[in-house]
Amino acid sequence: MKHLLDISPMKVILYGYCFIILFGALLLCMPFASHNGEPTDFLTAFFTATSATCVTGLVVVNTYTHWSFVGQIIILCLIQIGGIGFMTFCITAISLTKKKIGYMSRSLMQNSIAAPQLGGIVRMTKFVLYGTLVVEGTGALLLSFFYCPIYGLGRGLWYSIFHSISAFCNAGFDLMGVQTEFVSFTSQVGNLYVNSILMLLIIVGGLGFFVWQDLIESKFRFSRMHLHTKLVIFLSCILIFGGGLLLFISEMGGAEYEKLTMSEQLIASLFQSVSSRTAGFNTVDIGSLTQTGQFLIICLMIIGGSPGSTAGGIKTTTFAVLGLSVLTTFWHKKSIEVFGRRMEDGITRLASCVFMIYLVMVCFVAMIISSVEGLPLLDTLFESVSAIATVGLTTGITTSLGNVSLVLLAILMIIGRAGSLTMLLAFSSRKNPVVSTLPLEKIQIG
Repeated sequence: MKHLLDISPMKVILYGYCFIILFGALLLCMPFASHNGEPTDFLTAFFTATSATCVTGLVVVNTYTHWSFVGQIIILCLIQIGGIGFMTFCITAISLTKKKIGYMSRSLMQNSIAAPQLGGIVRMTKFVLYGTLVVEGTGALLLSFFYCPIYGLGRGLWYSIFHSISAFCNAGFDLMGVQTEFVSFTSQVGNLYVNSILMLLIIVGGLGFFVWQDLIESKFRFSRMHLHTKLVIFLSCILIFGGGLLLFISEMGGAEYEKLTMSEQLIASLFQSVSSRTAGFNTVDIGSLTQTGQFLIICLMIIGGSPGSTAGGIKTTTFAVLGLSVLTTFWHKKSIEVFGRRMEDGITRLASCVFMIYLVMVCFVAMIISSVEGLPLLDTLFESVSAIATVGLTTGITTSLGNVSLVLLAILMIIGRAGSLTMLLAFSSRKNPVVSTLPLEKIQIG
């Protein structure tokens, strides 16, 4: 019993995700989960369950044509659990039984959704759950006005619910394979209504629950917001509109944009800028974009969304700290200062740690897949970043990958969803930082 209590919250979170993935994979292996009524091989089911639980969107089989209605429900449940964190459901279940929620459960919840503090975690859990239901319900209602006239009431509502949850959870799974396999939303590249709803759902899910709580409490007044919220809002706006502008410029005259009207190019650029930061939907063929455009999307994928959100990546705040640390060095300041506030000491070290873990793992896996599969390094780099940043965009190579490559991508997805620091701390033998007593010696940098 004592041994169980000594398990760190990081390990519990990691083991929890692994259990959900394996359980989901076993369900997807069953004949009732496939469209043709035959069992699905374990690797395909495992990869799909991993991609759904880690809200990524990379698939080796078409979601609409391969999986039955039951299989699609299983995938959607995995997306929902992975999107808002399995501990959210656990805490909610405990609350319904009227039992007292102990310190261990609160600590697990705090780590699961990256809460800034332990106090008020139960209230925060309810906010996450109710907020998710309201946003996803609103998104489904709005999308139903598009889908129901096309597919009828029953299927139209299912498509609306599925895509609303997938968009809010930044999962990237879609049922548009009913038209042509692996097309995502390319048929709606110029549909401002559908694009706007999906973008809003993605942005809301990617900002983070604590940001929305702070926005509500501050009544959307920038001066009253916490520093975390200010950074997230400011940087998100720059990435969305700046990324869209750069993508538009890089693809002007390109093969993919030549067949689009000017308005479609603008909508596609903005949508892809939003979606590239971990949502995984696409309204243009990613494999047909220029190498400049693909590299720009890689950069957006690495940055990802914000802490405590349904999105992945190194997170906007990590990117902000790295950028601000450069400016701090340039301005010869000792501490990072922004928006009239000073950041805590040591935060640059944490940000650098996260970035380096992502960089090393992505490059390592990309080189292995490129060597094993005989594919261009840019394509495998794109795929690897898409996996660890839990995005789901692909240049079209996912379905042709071998077993080794798929397993490596699945591992990256798990690391990306659980968090690189969570993975690192889960297997760390030290619980408390050790103060060094070794002699100090300086080295030259740069």
